[in-house]
Amino acid sequence: MNTIFLIGSFNALFFALLLWQKKPKALHDKVLLFWLFILAVYTGTYAITSEYLFIRRPLWSASLISLLMLHGPFLYLYIGSLVTGKKYPDNNDLLHFIPFVCFNIYLLLSSLIPGWSEGISLGHVNHDGSPPLTFLFFLGLTALSGPAYFLLSVKLFRKLKLRLRDNFSFSEKIDPAWLRKLVLIFGIIWTVLMAVAVVHHVFHLFSLDFCTNGLTLSLTLFIILIGYFGLRQKEIFISLPVNEVEPIVLGQPKKYAGTGIKDEDVGLLAAKLSAYMNESKPYLDPDLTLAGLSAMLNLPQHHLSRVINEHYGNNFFDFINRYRIEEVKQRIPDPAYGNLTLLGIAFDCGFNSKSAFNRLFRKYTGITPSEYKAGKTEKVPSTGAGF
Repeated sequence: MNTIFLIGSFNALFFALLLWQKKPKALHDKVLLFWLFILAVYTGTYAITSEYLFIRRPLWSASLISLLMLHGPFLYLYIGSLVTGKKYPDNNDLLHFIPFVCFNIYLLLSSLIPGWSEGISLGHVNHDGSPPLTFLFFLGLTALSGPAYFLLSVKLFRKLKLRLRDNFSFSEKIDPAWLRKLVLIFGIIWTVLMAVAVVHHVFHLFSLDFCTNGLTLSLTLFIILIGYFGLRQKEIFISLPVNEVEPIVLGQPKKYAGTGIKDEDVGLLAAKLSAYMNESKPYLDPDLTLAGLSAMLNLPQHHLSRVINEHYGNNFFDFINRYRIEEVKQRIPDPAYGNLTLLGIAFDCGFNSKSAFNRLFRKYTGITPSEYKAGKTEKVPSTGAGF
């Protein structure tokens, strides 16, 4: 088992080195770089010294286990950097590491003050006395840290989905679905293993090796997978100024108070937008973004967002893709496009994947593209207000 951990430590360092050479590095790359380094230190130290530490050096072994408190915050900050698009960490980000620092300050004081270290042990052999309440408190924080941050990270994915739909007309190139799946799978595994560790410490069931080996092995696999896929993850909001990107929540028009646009002007801007969409057809660009369309219209992004949200009742993603579906419907019976397949027409109309085209066509019309071509009637209205 120790050999596996050493291999994991080497792989973590290898991916960290690749990230170090990546140019340019976004904030999520930097977070992942430090995270991989911490993992390499933890797994390497655990593989080499675990048998010695857990038996003869309880304070050192507790400090090693305290490193588990870092992985939840690193996961949260990694996903958060994708959601916010910010370039640098702020002071609030550092608050997530306070429990880890406090735990190690306590362990340091315990090593210096006579009597404080009595009863501190991760195992249940060769020690007298009950564990100090402070030590149990920090162990509890360590156990809760992982599951708590997994839940917080899931909530961040919801915010990320809203931001993507408010700013992009596509999702295949930017949506980190790989990370969402990893978080869900390993969140469950990590929570179960933490529960097993708590049962071991409270009821003396299972072995210490089973708990620590299981946690270390799952953590190693999890972060190495993140390192592999994270190397290819692009910065999502690289071209969008943070102060201009605001998530849109449907049904909350008061959110736009102070955006510098009068309510009566929304209709006028909507007419301008509709005319431009019908004449210039910018939706044919498969990489169209809110920032790009606002530049074409010479209109601030938050103004354009308000018009799309309030007048059309859509987010940017649905607004653009409804136009694409309408374009496909017009071209299907047109003899000029008779030499193209349905997928060829879809690509010409701005779609960049077969799955996205089929899914959205059915979403907006209630039938498949093939059924529409065969002349079947749509089951739901295909457009929103203003089309």
